[in-house]
Amino acid sequence: MGGMTGKTGGGKKGDKAGDRDVDASGGGTPGFARRFLALAGGYWHGRSRVTVWALTVALFVLTVGQVSVPVLINLWSERLFDALEQRSMDRFLTMIGLVGLIILYNIVIVVLHLRVKRRLQMGWRDWLTRKLLEDWLRRGRHHQIAYMPGEHDNPDGRIAEDIRITAEMAIDLGHSLTYCALLLISFTNILWMLSGTLSVTLLGTELSVPGHLLFVALLYAAMGTTIAMLIGQPLVTAVNRRQGYEADFRFALARIRENGQTIALLHGESAERGHLSGLFGGVVRGWTGQTRALSHMMVFSASYSVLSAAFPILVAAPRYIAGTITLGVLMQTAQAFQQTVGALSWPIDNLPRVAEWRASVERVLNLHDALVRLDRDVCNVPDGHIQLVRADEHATLTFRGVGIDEPNGTAVVHPFDLEVRPGDRVLIGGDATATIRLFRAVAGVWPWGRGQITLPAHTRVFFMPERPYLPHASLRAVLAYPGAASSVGDGQAADALAGVGLPDLVGRLDDPDHWDEVLSVPERQRLGFARLLIRRPDWIFLEDATDSLDPPAEEELLSLMERELPHATLLTIGHHAALGAHHSRRLVLERTNGAVTLREEGREVRPVAESAA
Repeated sequence: MGGMTGKTGGGKKGDKAGDRDVDASGGGTPGFARRFLALAGGYWHGRSRVTVWALTVALFVLTVGQVSVPVLINLWSERLFDALEQRSMDRFLTMIGLVGLIILYNIVIVVLHLRVKRRLQMGWRDWLTRKLLEDWLRRGRHHQIAYMPGEHDNPDGRIAEDIRITAEMAIDLGHSLTYCALLLISFTNILWMLSGTLSVTLLGTELSVPGHLLFVALLYAAMGTTIAMLIGQPLVTAVNRRQGYEADFRFALARIRENGQTIALLHGESAERGHLSGLFGGVVRGWTGQTRALSHMMVFSASYSVLSAAFPILVAAPRYIAGTITLGVLMQTAQAFQQTVGALSWPIDNLPRVAEWRASVERVLNLHDALVRLDRDVCNVPDGHIQLVRADEHATLTFRGVGIDEPNGTAVVHPFDLEVRPGDRVLIGGDATATIRLFRAVAGVWPWGRGQITLPAHTRVFFMPERPYLPHASLRAVLAYPGAASSVGDGQAADALAGVGLPDLVGRLDDPDHWDEVLSVPERQRLGFARLLIRRPDWIFLEDATDSLDPPAEEELLSLMERELPHATLLTIGHHAALGAHHSRRLVLERTNGAVTLREEGREVRPVAESAA
């Protein structure tokens, strides 16, 4: 076995995560559109791309069908008002029949469009959710990312709510933009033809201006859009701030639900109410800020919408009064003008929704970027993280030059060498922070540091944390976690529960419940040992797994483990004096001068460099 000590040399440290906001390729910060397409655009290139593209094309075709409805109504209104002006009952009845057909056509288009759009929205959300969940719930990333700086807090809200908004609103906004673009193309042609030629005398010269109403509509919409963009700019910031406050409030509520029993035992309701009140105050401030920004926007929108209804008739009316156009052409012109301006006013109408959508996309992108930085800056740098290796030729657990750091690069444990042979029973004590970091490093979820940890290949490893995770499922599923519930038989479960002192739970194997609330902390720790008996691993890592048990219960469970798993290798983090009788070796992590060195009681300590030599 190699010697163990801390050498003051720290090895190469990577840059702090989050110091630079760069993309996965290592370049500078890309634009918003590029970042969004890089994350979400893969939906159109995945395994289901044929179906996805078919749905996309169908959505576009149906959008064209939607645009044809106002065009048909525009043509219909000309003939209707001409029939009214001529007092023709036959033509009037014909118009009634035609509008019925237009209604049926519109119903078919709208229903089909809704179904295709919603299928595309859910498909995209499903793909994006699975992609982010795969990146987040992989090799401890969900745990590691909590230690990284940056704007990626509350990942649950980002995955559940912000991805929903990202996918649904992107397609909604994309559809409405496409609809307005097609509408603009259609009614630009109609308005050009209806405008005729306007004669203008300028400096004694008569000029002919074809399609003058189109130019008036373009100028009118451009002025309105410019004013709206200037007034609505603060709305983006207000929406983003409000969503952050809402996410913090939701997360705090979820934390109370998860820790309800502990809060009740401590009578902490008053403190929690105060905390929630403060967080909800942020929600109120966010709502008020958004209301203020919306109010400024609505002042303009209210004026603009009324003026848009009256303005086209006022512009076209002189030609009707002069007798150069019929009433039908006047109404058709007014409608064409309104549709053109409406299409050009897409930014005004959708600015609040674009602001909300972009805020959600930024929250999703920030989470994704943090995961990319974690992989690139920590996990994929050969000398920049602790490497965990499974090797066929190794029968031992070996640590070679392993040093453990905090995510910011601060040294926690000086580099050391260590070898644990099969069958060893090792107790690890000393500095609490360092022991937990060491436990996490062996589990592969604490990559910050350097060196290599090698575990034997093809061996079963079991990590038991201080508080076992108990999913909201049947007791059988809890015992089998993370395996399938069907892998645990009745007899196997009954023996394990009885062995750890929980025979009363045998009759509830298939009862789903919130076991983390139903069971006391000592009972949960006993249940962790029941899992251990079912899994029967070769290597066992216990992290303060008996700290809530009284001494007789602790002795009972440790003796049970020795009887049932006599050949298993055991590494225990714990500080109870009674643990020493069940372990043959003791490691101590001692803090000196701000960092921790590892030593083994009863063995000579040599520096790593001397050992390697």
